[in-house]
Amino acid sequence: MMIQRAFTIGALALALPLGAHRACAHEGTGHHGGRIADAGPYHIELVTKDRTVAVSIYDAKEKAVSPAGFKGTAILVVGGKPARVVLTPAEAQLTGEAEMPLGANPKGVVQITGPDGVTASAKFH
Repeated sequence: MMIQRAFTIGALALALPLGAHRACAHEGTGHHGGRIADAGPYHIELVTKDRTVAVSIYDAKEKAVSPAGFKGTAILVVGGKPARVVLTPAEAQLTGEAEMPLGANPKGVVQITGPDGVTASAKFH
C-alpha cells in the first residue's frame, strides 16, 4: 500500500508540472459542462460532482465514443493529497466513485485504455 501511494504521489509530482501551460487547442468546456483535454487520439471530458467522477470520450471530430471496452483511472489532487478513482463503463461514460468529495475542478490526470490496449492520458490543471 505504501509503495502504491508513493508511486501515485510521484506520478502526480511529475505529471502536473509538465502541463503547467495550456498547450492543447481543445481545452475548454465539454458537452456535459466539464473540462476537455487531449488524450492521444481522443478528447476527454472530465466532470466531478461530490465523490463522482464522469469521463466522456470523444474522437478527433468531437463525436462521442462509446466507453464499451474502455477502462480508466483518474488520479486527482484533493487537499494536497492524491485521490485514485477506478473508472468503468456506465452508459455513455466512464464513471467511478472517490473516497472523498472532489470539488468541481480538481487537478490531475485521467488515463484511459481502449479496447485495443492502447493507453492515453489527459492532464487537467
